[in-house]
Amino acid sequence: MGLIHHRNSISSLEEINLEFADPGTIKIDCSGAYIANDHLLKQSIIQNRSHSTNNNGQLTPGELSSTSSEESITRTPSPELPSETSTNLSSSSDEEDRNKDNNGRSKISLPPNLNKSTVSKVSNSQIAVDATSNIHEPVILDEEIDEEMEDSKDITKNITLPRHNSEIIHISVDIGGTLTKLIYFTKSSSSLGGRLHFKDFQTENFKHEVLKFLIKLVQKSVSKQQIQPPITYIMATGGGAHKFYQLMKKSFKKYGLPMKIIAKDEMECLIKGLNWLITKIPNEIFTYDLDENNTTFIPNSLQKETIFPYLLVNIGSGVSMIKVIGPGPDEFERIGGSSLGGGTLWGLLSLLTDAKDYNEMLEMAERGNNENVDLLVGDIYGSNYNKIGLKATHIASSFAKVFKKLRFTNKQLTPAEKLSQFKPEDIARSLLYSVSNNIGQIAYLQACRFNLKRIYFGGSFISGHKQTIHTLSYAVNFWSKGEMKSYFLRHEGYLGSVGAFMMGPNSETVRTQAQ
Repeated sequence: MGLIHHRNSISSLEEINLEFADPGTIKIDCSGAYIANDHLLKQSIIQNRSHSTNNNGQLTPGELSSTSSEESITRTPSPELPSETSTNLSSSSDEEDRNKDNNGRSKISLPPNLNKSTVSKVSNSQIAVDATSNIHEPVILDEEIDEEMEDSKDITKNITLPRHNSEIIHISVDIGGTLTKLIYFTKSSSSLGGRLHFKDFQTENFKHEVLKFLIKLVQKSVSKQQIQPPITYIMATGGGAHKFYQLMKKSFKKYGLPMKIIAKDEMECLIKGLNWLITKIPNEIFTYDLDENNTTFIPNSLQKETIFPYLLVNIGSGVSMIKVIGPGPDEFERIGGSSLGGGTLWGLLSLLTDAKDYNEMLEMAERGNNENVDLLVGDIYGSNYNKIGLKATHIASSFAKVFKKLRFTNKQLTPAEKLSQFKPEDIARSLLYSVSNNIGQIAYLQACRFNLKRIYFGGSFISGHKQTIHTLSYAVNFWSKGEMKSYFLRHEGYLGSVGAFMMGPNSETVRTQAQ
């Protein structure tokens, strides 16, 4: 599908004429697609970050979590969480049978440790997992993507499309209240196929970081036009697609880049993106088994007609809950939400701790003991309250112990002195549970309204974090008495940008924007 006519004759940006560009309708060839990493949950990253590296590049023991696995189990308000295993997400062929459940689905234990020292910046190749065959294959990074533009965190999210060879002339960007999520495609310079790249930024740095990256990406696409056509369209969604529209337009014009910026509806992009990931990408969707304490991938043979209806709970800065009954643009409806979302957690922890970013907040939560902050059922009854199904470890009131401890203090304390009475790790863990439990219960109630049995959790709030996934799963399972199922995604924060990318530019929208 040639979208740019005579593209090999283009020698400069000024020669690109959008009148000769046929936006068409993008169709991604997903046959053989796989995610180029074997990392699922963030728990292993958090544990590995507690180690330090010496000058020889060898790991040396550092300060580990302040609590043992057994101590952590007694503190969590949900069913027991085991210590981490070292089972890899991809099994060798002789282990394949014992890593499947009774239905033949891949049954995955928690992943091994993985951090930036494990997946270092890659210049030539990396080992990736073909999820359809469990065979490790070398994946060559595209020559036009240098280390400055793609770090190790981004590499672990890439989706390899070994058989897609149609030309793509657009990138997508989902500009949210906190994060900006970007997707672009590159062809392989040495073989057939290509790869979808995923990258995120802080939206507050949009002008200085996001725009800089976009401009550099477009400029590179022009300089490498013999490999693939130049990027000429930006598919934008999220609130920032409107807020930053004029800024993007002026910036591209300043650099002489003849770009068209096409805004797409945020909710429609979320649903399009989720549907595509569910039905097209192997090992994208997984569940968390509360009894066996492991993760299980959902088969990639799902067809669109079998996935409906469902509830999408998208957790970003705030929370949106969308009922979806079919693939059409008129078959979804936002039925509710909450202002208590990821932004709530990030904002409060920014005030109450010295964490510099969300990853540090998650690390704090992992080390914390919410029992020092939350009032548990056991604190009130001395044991389980079996009559109404509450365990002693269940949270009766978030942060209630703070009030109980401070009200008996005779000395007049400043806010800083009050805060010093509690560990930031305990505060982080309590807040994470508070927000996650609240979202899980609201999701259950919304699903009850419309008799929906499947709930997909998406959004950057989850961030592959085991405690968050565990708490959301437990809340839905507890309130529904096991009748509803929670599903999670490897690309949970990119639903909107995936949807915008899969839509691609179309002629009607282009003409509207051009006027």
